[in-house]
Amino acid sequence: MAIHDTIGDFITTLRNGSMATKPVVSLRHSKLRESISSILKRHGYLFDYTVNERSNGIKYLEIKLKFKGDQPVIAGIRRESKPGCRRYYQYQEIPPVLGGLGISILTTSRGILTGNEARKQKVGGELLCSVW
Repeated sequence: MAIHDTIGDFITTLRNGSMATKPVVSLRHSKLRESISSILKRHGYLFDYTVNERSNGIKYLEIKLKFKGDQPVIAGIRRESKPGCRRYYQYQEIPPVLGGLGISILTTSRGILTGNEARKQKVGGELLCSVW
């Protein structure tokens, strides 16, 4: 049985696109990927994203990466919880990213939230990734 880590693929696409200074990356659409893109855009890590549909009816995300000069705004992005080792945290235990300079993204019972939002709403969940 093959296990595919779609979130890991999404994060790797963002990381590789940023390091290669690609202005736009595109990949298949899912609600989870769109939610993560929305959080990254809201916090200033992405310039914009759009959901498009190809002629065969398949939706895809087109993400415009953000750069400051010739350096990518996403200095680092890391997958925390993996299919082989899930990492769940209560709201008191959510670790800060670089002493508060980055954000963590969690999937909770109230949707996809950042670490700070989850602490404020007093809800824990699975730590998907950290961005700085």
